[in-house]
Amino acid sequence: MAKTLYSLMLDEEVVREVDALAHRLGTNRSNMVNTLLAQSVNYVTPEQRVQNVFAAIETLMRPSPDLVPLFTRGARSVSLRSALDYKYRPTVTYEVTLTPGDPDTLGALDVCFRTRSGELLTRMETFFRLWARFEATAMLQTVGAAPTPTLAPGKFTRPLLRPHGSLTAEELAEAITRYVRRFDRAMKDSVAGASPEDTAAAARAAVQEGLQRDTLI
Repeated sequence: MAKTLYSLMLDEEVVREVDALAHRLGTNRSNMVNTLLAQSVNYVTPEQRVQNVFAAIETLMRPSPDLVPLFTRGARSVSLRSALDYKYRPTVTYEVTLTPGDPDTLGALDVCFRTRSGELLTRMETFFRLWARFEATAMLQTVGAAPTPTLAPGKFTRPLLRPHGSLTAEELAEAITRYVRRFDRAMKDSVAGASPEDTAAAARAAVQEGLQRDTLI
């Protein structure tokens, strides 16, 4: 959404209260004024819609013992922490970032991991590559478009595509939540597997499940 510079005459006391509220919510004066004006005319800004999606993700994830949400109001992303059932129980963090101004993608899912185990690192990277390959093949065949993930040391990044049609914030949160849960379950199954065939089977089964049941993002 385009933004324009306006000149307003405001009481100093009002500005002081706006600044205090903006500080508590982790934003700046301009964004705070924009949000307050939008609320007064019942308009949902793209930034507010992102916050609504994050709040809904947090609510959906609260009952889950496997994925712990970490969300700060006003933040540009929401994080979900998961523990692997592998020896010293290393953790994986899923970070969902939404970019309302991007016409092609919703944002991205970053899967961040740290481990000193060469065996675990190999298993995880193998799973990520298989997941990306299976998903790209399946989505190109069904919807004609597929994300292009990247794999860097300690991070797997998967772009989130814009779904066809208009979704409410709650529906979008459900789609993201289901995707992260499915990805997390498949990754854990692959890490616990005894062979490369187990890793491939876990990735393929989860991708096929998503194509049959979920909103494609």
